[in-house]
Amino acid sequence: MNTLPIEQIREKIYRIRNIEVMLDSDLAELYGVETRQINQAVSRNLSRFPSDFMFECSEDEWSSLRSQNVTLKTDGRGAHRKYVPKVFSEQGVYMLATVLKSQRAADVTIAIMRTFTKMRHHAIECSDLVKQIHELRQEVVASKEWTKERLSAVADAVIMIEDSMGALEETVMDIKSASEVEKIGFLRGQNDL
Repeated sequence: MNTLPIEQIREKIYRIRNIEVMLDSDLAELYGVETRQINQAVSRNLSRFPSDFMFECSEDEWSSLRSQNVTLKTDGRGAHRKYVPKVFSEQGVYMLATVLKSQRAADVTIAIMRTFTKMRHHAIECSDLVKQIHELRQEVVASKEWTKERLSAVADAVIMIEDSMGALEETVMDIKSASEVEKIGFLRGQNDL
């Protein structure tokens, strides 16, 4: 069997109750069986499917899922389900393959497991990136604060220099406007008398 593209599987994985799950109808499509065959296999082996492997969506969850995901069929086969779907976690998908016992189910399950694994690795990478971004943001804030403090100190120094320059200019102007006598205390040539 040709392996299924990861994207084809990934678009059939949804998040319900904070768990990554796949719908019974999507699994049936991938396995090449009818949804009722999956549900019958589960019913015959119910003890193999604890609630963390498989559960039924509530009406609200199903409505929310349909409204949030345009990839779900809104017309055609499966559009008007009589019952809310069963959903399977990663472990539930694996268990389902063991009860279906077909080569296609085994092959598809391998592709699904690889997809779940890649999604987990991607999530870990994303969380690492989020952590790095958070650390960089903290560094930027600290650097910004340090820069603000330094610029404030420079501005204060400039004001002090301007004040000193103003006082110095006043002194220079006073000196320039003073008469020769005021400058030295006597006029040149007066000692000659």
